[in-house]
Amino acid sequence: MRGYSLEKMKHVGLVLILSVLIGLTVGALDAGFGRVLDYISIFFHQHKHILLPFLGFAGMLFVHIQLKYGKDSHLGIGLIFKAGYGEVSKVPKRLVPFAICGTWLTHLFGGSAGREGVAVQIGATVAHVFGRQFQGMNYKRFIVIGMASGFAGLFQTPIAAIFFAMEVLVVGHLTYDVLLPTMVASFTASFTSEFLGLSKFSYHLVLDDRLPWFLIVRLVILGIIFGLVGYLFARTMRLTRLTLTNHFPNPVWRIGIVGIIVSILLFIFHDGRYASLGTNLIVDSFHGGTIYPYDWLLKMILTALTLACGFQGGEVLPMFAIGSTLGAALAGIFGLPVDFVAALGFASVFGSATNTFLAPIFIGAEVFGFDAIPYFFIVCAIGYLCNGNRSVYSLQKIEKEF
Repeated sequence: MRGYSLEKMKHVGLVLILSVLIGLTVGALDAGFGRVLDYISIFFHQHKHILLPFLGFAGMLFVHIQLKYGKDSHLGIGLIFKAGYGEVSKVPKRLVPFAICGTWLTHLFGGSAGREGVAVQIGATVAHVFGRQFQGMNYKRFIVIGMASGFAGLFQTPIAAIFFAMEVLVVGHLTYDVLLPTMVASFTASFTSEFLGLSKFSYHLVLDDRLPWFLIVRLVILGIIFGLVGYLFARTMRLTRLTLTNHFPNPVWRIGIVGIIVSILLFIFHDGRYASLGTNLIVDSFHGGTIYPYDWLLKMILTALTLACGFQGGEVLPMFAIGSTLGAALAGIFGLPVDFVAALGFASVFGSATNTFLAPIFIGAEVFGFDAIPYFFIVCAIGYLCNGNRSVYSLQKIEKEF
């Protein structure tokens, strides 16, 4: 390797070895977390009429314990962003068990939330611990490596995970200096979780290889719609969090009161249709199930309430559900196949709500087939340009601010 000193090559070799170890560890943790969560989700839907009324009370108990014993773990993914910026020097190990158990609890009692927030926290914490064991390591860069491995291990979309971790911290800036170790950790985590039996959602789109102008026009319009919905979700999350914090400053009472309200709303709106992960909505969007034109909106509102009041979970899987159901509802209006528009919404709403551009293109490709990249590129590019630089991650920075 020309231009590299022996010392530099040793350093690169050590980082790559650590990346493999991070990928193996995070992939195994993701697999365990995800498989248990799948069983919990099934158990909830079998007993939802018994479990859902206790959502608020379960939340109160968890927050009380977390505030007493969890140190800064209540900051969740916000703590990971701060570590990525170098604003905090240490990520507590207890963040992982609190994030895992909190998310399991949310879904056991039917809260409308995702799961990737936990995976990203697992990955970043594990990578942070590994990186701090060796002098001279840039532990901020290990946060990126860990975020990618966490995302890849859970969704088994390693390419999308690489770009998500590299672009989500600072909009407009890609951390290319960690590309190689991020690739190694991401693919290792993905292969590990797959080997350990964690299932992956995938669906093959049957596409025409032509891209006529009238289809491009419709794709642009769809991109605008999905971009605005991503913007709406990000704004709704932010405003809901601020409103609830102002009205209920005590976090224990906040999650208890709002949790009870959420459980009532989940019962009222189609008897728990919008509870838990939202995978039922995604499956219905692609396999001919019933889709109501307001599914996306109710899932958005109930997810915002669940997460903003303090329940553990993530935003990404609800974004997939919001985008898929919106796409399925719009397909007939645009004269396009339901699964095709649902797939475009799946990827584009995720991108516009997280303020990322490359990650949604590749998550579309890895879930629905690489033949669809031109379609995802157009829709995700337009959606990204129409989101007003808003993100569900409130600590995300813009490059000019960094």
